[in-house]
Amino acid sequence: MSLIVMKFGGSSVGDAERMKRVANRVVERQREGHQCVVVVSAMGDTTDDLIDLTKQISSATPPAREMDMLLTTGEQVSVALLSMAIHSLGQPAVSFTGWQAGMYTEAVHGKARITDIQPERVLKALKEGNVVIVAGFQGMTTEGEITTLGRGGSDTTAVALAAAIEADVCEIFTDVDGIYSTDPRVVKCARKLPEITYDEMLELANLGAAVLHPRAVEYAKNYNVPLVVRSSFNHNEGTQVKEEAAMEQGIVVRGIASDKNVARISILGVEEKPGQLAKVFTALANAQIDVDIIVQSGVMNGAADFSFTVALTDKDKALDVIQNIRSEVGFREVSSQENLVKVSIVGAGMVSTPGVAAKMFEVISDLGLSINMVSTSEIKTSCVIDNSRLNEVIQALHTAYGLDTDQQAFVGGPKDRR
Repeated sequence: MSLIVMKFGGSSVGDAERMKRVANRVVERQREGHQCVVVVSAMGDTTDDLIDLTKQISSATPPAREMDMLLTTGEQVSVALLSMAIHSLGQPAVSFTGWQAGMYTEAVHGKARITDIQPERVLKALKEGNVVIVAGFQGMTTEGEITTLGRGGSDTTAVALAAAIEADVCEIFTDVDGIYSTDPRVVKCARKLPEITYDEMLELANLGAAVLHPRAVEYAKNYNVPLVVRSSFNHNEGTQVKEEAAMEQGIVVRGIASDKNVARISILGVEEKPGQLAKVFTALANAQIDVDIIVQSGVMNGAADFSFTVALTDKDKALDVIQNIRSEVGFREVSSQENLVKVSIVGAGMVSTPGVAAKMFEVISDLGLSINMVSTSEIKTSCVIDNSRLNEVIQALHTAYGLDTDQQAFVGGPKDRR
């Protein structure tokens, strides 16, 4: 008898009919002889509706603790309703909140990280023959405070729980039937990947692909949890995410991702002396602002310019932090730029194939677009560009790397090795 963790997102349980469909699917797996733990998100747009409700209550920013108290109710509704639906099919089931399931987190409201899982109640309920349903996205501190894991946190709940109970597989059910070479809504001839490595998936998730949350992939990689991404609306084979994946012949670039949540901040005329960059990025880190691409220009007349990217949602906060340390750092001016997008190509075969990055630069140039910033690693190249022609860029890159379903793959050239 295998032990399966099944995670269903908000669209999969968006209304009563979909909830019943999920219940049937779970009971079907249980009756095949599997033990099932189910992690669910809030129904449909419940979380957004709750956030909108807070705006009607007060124009002030609500306390983070109370937001967590409010938002965790969405998942509690889902687990209770799904348990009732499963009971109606004659299968015993029990629902747990995150904290009842033993999910402990750090004391950070809004985007807490899991610190420990004590799944004794889950294991006991399984032993008694129940389907166990756990609320995603939530946990509790050791002091008894309720926390949330941030957007996409239900993925992380599912993978972490799978690791804790030593499940045979963690299945992530979504509204698409696997991982594609890019968003199939943008490129109609995108390929569904039968397999992908943890590293490739982690890069794609971090770079904007919305199918899996980055922390969930990181957790799966660290604890070697087999993942399968598949559709909740059909029984098609999904995509396996694992340590090593079979490479399709000639496929170098496996996926293309984009992220519109990008702002560029430039600090000009920074006095050239040791420790200046450390002061800037330490201050940003202390404010919980993640910095992505960093570029520094040459020194002229004892001063340097440098630019970096942050999430667009953090732009104003980052600018305030920098202005507050102006007396310590001493710079001429600071500016920001919006209307940008980060487009990235990802593939484990890139590091040993010449011409991959050169092809990307060529495609973007041929479209008449300038590249503002570039970042590379062994398995990815990212370019920050104007966002006005994003879909056109993605489609052109998808074709250039031979990812269209009716194409031969890109095999590289002599220009470079990125």
